[in-house]
Amino acid sequence: MRDLLSYKAYIFDLDGTLYRGDKIIEGAAETINKLRGLRKQLLFISNKTTGSKSDYIHFLNKHGCGITPGEMILSSDVLINYLSAYHPFAKVFAIGEKKFSDLLINSGFIFTTKTDEIEIVIVTLDRYINFKKIETAARAIEKGAVFFAANIDNTCPVDSGEIIDAGSVISALEKRTGKKLVRHFGKPSTHMIEFIKGSLECELSETLVTGDRIDTDIAMANVMGADSALVSTGVMNFNHTTFKPTYSLNSVAEIISNINKA
Repeated sequence: MRDLLSYKAYIFDLDGTLYRGDKIIEGAAETINKLRGLRKQLLFISNKTTGSKSDYIHFLNKHGCGITPGEMILSSDVLINYLSAYHPFAKVFAIGEKKFSDLLINSGFIFTTKTDEIEIVIVTLDRYINFKKIETAARAIEKGAVFFAANIDNTCPVDSGEIIDAGSVISALEKRTGKKLVRHFGKPSTHMIEFIKGSLECELSETLVTGDRIDTDIAMANVMGADSALVSTGVMNFNHTTFKPTYSLNSVAEIISNINKA
């Protein structure tokens, strides 16, 4: 294995890696600032859609991370980019929170709950999900609406543990309708990977992806051909025979541990 500080670019997951719930992970800001001081390229990638990009940047910068908008890529960015190219002005319905729905509307899409009108159903994290939302989505899919998701995470880490995320809702809708998800736009999708490639200034072999999920972060790194570091500050990871991290760390702070010991 190579030195953790020898990479040219570092890609970080957000929730569960740099923070959990409303608390910053100890050493996260110091790690980001040390890497920036070493002139490494930094990218911050998240499947989370309950806030805006400015919300996440404000939260991290309030804790000393110094992140710029150009360094952050959300699954909602990738989704909106695709919809704008292939389904402009489409009539959509989303199982998601208000900020996600507002993003769709502000991006030129027509949000509707009328199942006969809905052209695209989009699923993402919704902490206020209810039976009515699920049935609206299911009936629209049964009537021919295209079935998309902003992310496929089964759970989301919070201060008290984990909560149900989009993946669990997708499974329920697939069973309810007999229709499969058509495509998703978060990690580890090809859509997200291509978006990241367009932002990287170095080869993928010179890139380290750090995250708390084997099925998204580590899987994406494997598909991309990048090295990966799995941290234990987020979701509970179970044995996964397909994707293995290059490194297993307690937290992101271990990336710069050699500097701190010097």
